Amino acid sequence: MPTRDVPDVSVVIIVYNDEERLPRAVRSVLDQTLNNLEVIIADDCSTDDTERVARSLAAADPRVRYERLEQNSGGCSAPRNRGIAVARAPHIMFLDSDDELPRHACKSMLLVAEETGVDFVTGEVTRYFEENDTTGLWYPRLFTKQQVVEGIAEEPDYFFDHLSTNKLYRTAFIRDNGLTFPEGIHYEDQLFSAQAYTLAESFAVVPWSVYTWRLAPESVSISSSRHKIQNVRDRIGVARLIDAWFDEHGHSALRPEKDYKFLRHDFRLYLGDLPFRDPEWIAEFAEAVNPYLDEIADETYARLSREERVCLHLLRVGRLAELQIAARELGHPLIAPRFVCEAGDGTVYWGTEVPADPRGRSELDLDERHIRDQVLSGGQIRHEIESLVPDGAVLRLGLRTYDPAGIIGEGVEASLKLAAHGKPLTVPLELRPDGEGQYVSEAGLDLRRVPVGKAGVAVRRHPVVSLEYDGVRRADPILAPHDLPAHRASVTYNTVGVHEALVRPELRGMGRLEVSWERQGVLKALQPMGPVARKVKKKVGRVKKVFAGNEGKATVYDTFSKLPRKRSLAVFEASEGRGYCDNPRYIYEELRRRNLPIDVVWSYNGDRSSFPEGVPLVRRGSWAYGRALARASYWVDSHNLPYLYGKPNGTRYLQTWHGQTLKAMGFDVPSLRQAPAPDQQAFRDGVARWDALVCPSAEFERTFVPAFEVDAELIRSGYPRNDVLVRWAEPEQRARAAAVREKLHIPQEKKVLLYAPTFRDAARGTGQSIRVDFEELAATLSDEWIVVVRAHPYDRFKVAPRLAHFLRDGAGFPDINDLLLSCDAVLTDYSSLMFDYANTGRPILLYTDDYDDYRGGDRGMYYDLEEIAPGPMLTSTDQLAAAMGNLEGVAERHADRYARFQEMFCSYETGYASKMVVDAFFEGGTRD
Repeated sequence: MPTRDVPDVSVVIIVYNDEERLPRAVRSVLDQTLNNLEVIIADDCSTDDTERVARSLAAADPRVRYERLEQNSGGCSAPRNRGIAVARAPHIMFLDSDDELPRHACKSMLLVAEETGVDFVTGEVTRYFEENDTTGLWYPRLFTKQQVVEGIAEEPDYFFDHLSTNKLYRTAFIRDNGLTFPEGIHYEDQLFSAQAYTLAESFAVVPWSVYTWRLAPESVSISSSRHKIQNVRDRIGVARLIDAWFDEHGHSALRPEKDYKFLRHDFRLYLGDLPFRDPEWIAEFAEAVNPYLDEIADETYARLSREERVCLHLLRVGRLAELQIAARELGHPLIAPRFVCEAGDGTVYWGTEVPADPRGRSELDLDERHIRDQVLSGGQIRHEIESLVPDGAVLRLGLRTYDPAGIIGEGVEASLKLAAHGKPLTVPLELRPDGEGQYVSEAGLDLRRVPVGKAGVAVRRHPVVSLEYDGVRRADPILAPHDLPAHRASVTYNTVGVHEALVRPELRGMGRLEVSWERQGVLKALQPMGPVARKVKKKVGRVKKVFAGNEGKATVYDTFSKLPRKRSLAVFEASEGRGYCDNPRYIYEELRRRNLPIDVVWSYNGDRSSFPEGVPLVRRGSWAYGRALARASYWVDSHNLPYLYGKPNGTRYLQTWHGQTLKAMGFDVPSLRQAPAPDQQAFRDGVARWDALVCPSAEFERTFVPAFEVDAELIRSGYPRNDVLVRWAEPEQRARAAAVREKLHIPQEKKVLLYAPTFRDAARGTGQSIRVDFEELAATLSDEWIVVVRAHPYDRFKVAPRLAHFLRDGAGFPDINDLLLSCDAVLTDYSSLMFDYANTGRPILLYTDDYDDYRGGDRGMYYDLEEIAPGPMLTSTDQLAAAMGNLEGVAERHADRYARFQEMFCSYETGYASKMVVDAFFEGGTRD
């Protein structure tokens, strides 16, 4: 057992001229749940006030030591090596001064290291983008489960995990192998990590975040300097050093895996930048990289995607102008090329000329049907700006459209669309033929005519070209040249005053034309607050409200809420206590998977059967419920906790909500907008308790957030409950689906349709939302299908005995994901279920025989369902039966609409939302 004189972990924090951020990094280590550690500040001879700050940190806590290099080394290696030399602990970690460690990082990794005896432990990295307050994960596919890897040859994919900062090493492993960071080069992590992987007998992987990589807007790191040709040469240089290490130490067999990682990660970064580079830069780039590319085996290139292989071939044969065009196709969804050409034998090739060499013919061949359909017919049509002449708030656009697949024909209806709030502005376009497979058009886009709502907007949007032909409707982006001058315009709207609009090319991705709005004048106060402003507001504090309700409970609750928080206590509630389900369930399971020191109490309202055995429960609304809420440090909820309970000081409230918004919500609903002032204030106060809100998509931010007047931190992670839907094909989810089918007594040979309509506001509990004629449907489809009916909790349904062979009642599954995973298609109407199920890619049918009545009701809708529907809108049993009888045809006809629907409403879904939410709310706290 180590004594208190010997720390368990040494954390080396390297710093150079970073006096402002260094204390934050040090604090993230000192606040670890592992207390017995040391912090080594390794200063690369800073010239600002870093030395004074570091010495004061060391004086304030005996666990902090300060080491100053005699002269500046110009890199990360020398200070890290100093830390290795002086570290006293048996385990060591590395941290950069501008980053942070999540609160449980050291302890959780140390426990795994001690249990397994591996040479090092590696874990997930959360990338925090300070500019827009968003997060992402570093190669989440590598961190899906906890495991021990017996040498890198067993799992060579971990070459992609080349960071040194997300690892806890045995100090003896580093020292005994003479492992140091190479000085005098950039990308030193890559060589160090390659050496560590090849030297390690075994290493462990943990599926949670152990490092927070903060990316500041003004970042000038080496990795963000890809616009410099020297940066390219540095990456090539370190790749050659890794190759030499492999050769010298008998690991040449690993070279193909390292080369694959180089092409897919390092080199791919530069390919994605090429649409934004000048021809001269691209020529220098080709000269720098081609000699190394020629050393990589053909078999390695064959593992890449077709789009990457096309780009690499064009680069290597010197077709650089076409390379820049092809590089736009690396984004998602695919963009079709400008041109294709046909050889004498009828084979279709990418680009303007038939390749002369066999390799080129192999890489550029589009003749296979599935490739041709995917790239040409299935990809985005290429609409490019040829001219943009600003005239105040009016943009006069000249467009050229490339259609090598011949999609555009007679009778096509074209328009330019741009939305900022609600329905888009639509400007008709006339596509005039101008060369083979090319069209030109002009449009006057008047920004004053773009709807911006009743309070104006502060959003960023991308206009599209909409085409309608043969019953198909599609929308494709407008691509802008990277050197298109930015244009600012002052735009006056009669209802909401002045906005400033900025028109420019998108700075990443496909390089779309981008329009952003900012409110001006008095309205500017409505701009979303940044994280610093939110923190200041929270420090000032909100006036605590005591809402109308049971006076005795309110009094007792108020008394308890003045007591100190129980640091480890969290209260979880889903669906107003109906069961173990929705987003809170998956957040809870992530907490348990990490074994975090948080004691969770679940609220229930009636039936307790869905909760796992041993989970502490408290009845919703009881005295014990109020006492738990009053003492808890965390609240996690999917609806809104009763207004009776004001949030105590020191408690943090995570609101996950329970679905995206098709119908109007919050203050967009007339009944609330016209309600008495006390009712409106009670609603506002209830929402003001939220410290963080989980966001599934940008559309959710555009509709729900302003409708509820949300002032909480937005965790742009996707929905935790949707993780299993994104990853539905994994064995765990397949087993869960099989168990559901067995419980419902569904024969293996039968297909399953889940019918899950929403309730009607004016007819709750009447069963009127169940609108399908099941008897008629059964007569046609009962031999092949089983329909599982899941009525909304606000409605009712019962299976008639005469239809038991065809129908099942899904009410017995509190977590609707059980049913979503087990079905082959979903039938709904206006339920937010469709947004979740779209993550599976499976067919969505809509039964909307009362659509006109529903959208014309008191509540209203944010979207015209006919514009966005991911599947057919059906109004009769015959139509439904026909669709179910030909699901493949339905999917094919609606593929483009489905893809657009996913882009709108699944944009933040990665399959790892639970990890991201726990990282943001429990591990790191709300971001400063």
